[in-house]
Amino acid sequence: MRLARALMLQGTGSDVGKSLIVAGLCRALTARGLRVRPFKPQNMSNNAAVTADGGEIGRAQALQARACGVEPSVHMNPVLLKPQSEIGSQVVVQGQVVGAARARDYQAWKPKLLPRVLESFERLKAEADIVLVEGAGGAAEVNLRAGDIANMGFARAADVPVVVIGDIERGGVIAQIVGTRVVLDAADAAMVGGFLVNKFRGDASLFADGMTRIEMLTGWPGFGLIPYFPEAARLPAEDALALDRPPAPRDGERTIVVPRLPHIANFDDFDPLQAEPGVRLIFAPPGAPLPAADLVILPGSKATIADLKALRVQGWDIDILAHVRRGGKVLGVCGGYQMLGRSVADPEGIEGPAETVPGLGLLDAETVLGGPKTLTRIAGRSLSQGAPFAGYEIHVGRTETRERPLLAFADGREDGAERSDGRVRGCYVHGLFGDDAQRRAWLAWIGAPASPLAYDGQVEATLDGFAAHLERHANVEAVLAMAR
Repeated sequence: MRLARALMLQGTGSDVGKSLIVAGLCRALTARGLRVRPFKPQNMSNNAAVTADGGEIGRAQALQARACGVEPSVHMNPVLLKPQSEIGSQVVVQGQVVGAARARDYQAWKPKLLPRVLESFERLKAEADIVLVEGAGGAAEVNLRAGDIANMGFARAADVPVVVIGDIERGGVIAQIVGTRVVLDAADAAMVGGFLVNKFRGDASLFADGMTRIEMLTGWPGFGLIPYFPEAARLPAEDALALDRPPAPRDGERTIVVPRLPHIANFDDFDPLQAEPGVRLIFAPPGAPLPAADLVILPGSKATIADLKALRVQGWDIDILAHVRRGGKVLGVCGGYQMLGRSVADPEGIEGPAETVPGLGLLDAETVLGGPKTLTRIAGRSLSQGAPFAGYEIHVGRTETRERPLLAFADGREDGAERSDGRVRGCYVHGLFGDDAQRRAWLAWIGAPASPLAYDGQVEATLDGFAAHLERHANVEAVLAMAR
């Protein structure tokens, strides 16, 4: 029997580039002929992907699976936390919802979840030459060390060596990495075999002494100083922190506005639109009116009623209704679709207190939250344009509508709604804009120019480019040799 090796990449904090570096290593090592699998023991994200076996995992692990050239599996991310409020999250284990927990209460769950995490890890090892493990948050979060399953707790339980990643872009990277070494206990620190410094800009020789200082102060070897890779913005982001750094606006011929709701989910739906040269995509932040737009898209939400209330607090409901009166167009996706109807009811208190709230009233539809969660991949065509699509559904609740349907599924079902004047549309399907023909049909709807963008090809080229970037600037051989 061939025993798989494993290596874990942890960060000095959130958003230091762990997900991207794992994806790049997945592609680089796959290109070397290895069978590679990504793994993240515990993830917290409202950007989820649906697997072929009807489960859900973090979007980053789905991208990493793509980098390996394999289908995503629920075992690549056995514990997924989906925040529903400021203090609590829905808990998904091996692809299925098992309940909800407040942040403090979840600490008692973790020891019970570790066996499931290790089971999934062993499953991946059985089909791989190497498993690349991604940590969560920061390795130095010693306040959460007891019962940890996301970072050093997992590394110790599974005996997986660790590389620590620091982010020089945010400043203080020497303190980030050295400080991590200082706060780790001796047994945890012994799991670390080296470090990487990510997102460097400028003359690399100017930080040569910095790398040496980190090595001297930690006793860990440096595996590379990785220059900033701007094309990474073309890849789907997992963390809503990415919305805090929107790309520089460009002067597209058409403007699409997405209100940034407090519990926005699956916002990677809009990455293909961001990549379109003729489109100016704006994630509108709270605290200001929605800017003038050709299309307003209400995004998915992990807490539809709470986000609908937040939308009204911002006055965005008034902006949207005025936009429609002026002839503007609106699309609602998943939770956004539910908000467009006459009412949203939560009789079982799934998202919070049991209540029914009025929707925006732009579609003749009513939604009731409840029943089993829908987790399915779907394909079909849009009825008004005839363009194909392939996407997925991930939602709780059912919507009854008297509007004409928007989409026809390959299995003969119809879904979604389109108002008789054609200006307001909604559906449950995520991923519509990833299909080039489908996206061009939507852009034609708002008068945007056609473009030759092949979005899937762009994602593949970006993964290839970043893998080559890592091969040039990191000691991949040393990293690979450290795996055991």
